[in-house]
Amino acid sequence: MTTTLTPEEALEQYLESRHDATASTVTNHRYRLNYFLQWFDEESELDDLSALSGLHCEQFKNWRMTNFDLNLVTLQYHMQTLRVFVRWCENVGVIDEEVSDKIIVPTVPESEKARDVHISHDRATQIMDYLARYEWASKNHLVFSLLYHTGMRRSSLYSLDVQDWHQDNGYLAVRHRPEQGTSLKLKEDGERNVSVTNNRLARALDDWLEEQRPDVVDDSGRHPLLASTQGRLHYETISKVCYRVVRPCYFANECPHDRDIDDCQATKRDHMSKCPGSVSSHPIRRSAITHHLDSDVPKAIVSERMNVSEPILDMHYDARDKEQRRLNRAKYLDSV
Repeated sequence: MTTTLTPEEALEQYLESRHDATASTVTNHRYRLNYFLQWFDEESELDDLSALSGLHCEQFKNWRMTNFDLNLVTLQYHMQTLRVFVRWCENVGVIDEEVSDKIIVPTVPESEKARDVHISHDRATQIMDYLARYEWASKNHLVFSLLYHTGMRRSSLYSLDVQDWHQDNGYLAVRHRPEQGTSLKLKEDGERNVSVTNNRLARALDDWLEEQRPDVVDDSGRHPLLASTQGRLHYETISKVCYRVVRPCYFANECPHDRDIDDCQATKRDHMSKCPGSVSSHPIRRSAITHHLDSDVPKAIVSERMNVSEPILDMHYDARDKEQRRLNRAKYLDSV
């Protein structure tokens, strides 16, 4: 016997049940499954979830692909998330069993899963120089500069407390604290001490703590390193900072996309991600990893610093082209 829940009720209970997931994973699942809710309400003829079938899931997949500008990798992630959600619905008696096994997830070759979206080191330097000159020790300055200098994940940046900045030794302590509201993607395996070797960034961190950081605590009574007047800086705020500061009109007052800056929609507060030159926090991480590799930092060191295995690093994060890689290798071959 099935239990009747609306899709909205099922989604909320599913997300609430994901105690094993990081906050960013929960946010991603909500984002992806909201499209399923939209399809269910606007396109399907279903009255409740109990009648969902494999055919309906295939119809959703086709609707998602036809009406939105998706690549195959993104579609794969969305259908995998739907399958996890449907399996949860089966386990709690909202949907009949075996529907999740009938969801067809597109197969994507490993070679196509690698993303090449990143920004150049010259552009990152230009952004950091602008922020250091005009927005010294601000939220924007620290979010972008820490992400690019350390290459850490957004969840790691989000997790940092004031006490995690070890000023005398120049490092940030990244720690997994799920019981206090901040989880790392790789849990305890993601814990590490990350050196801040850029003296200007270290000074900015000190000045932020002394002069600009709001004197607030989060819901767990902790003192977040990056904070607003409402508490710990939210994941979405970190992403919005990235979208904002990487736009050429922001740091260079020019538009390489032939748009009128005064009329461009991407200059508006909630539309900055629509700039063709805008990127989120993840491409900044990829850019940082690529710069480290291009600077001949050994892969083993990059792997430990950025908390990513060498095979995954090669497949998903190294954005150097074949010629860049050849030139990097050539530096070591003169005496061979």
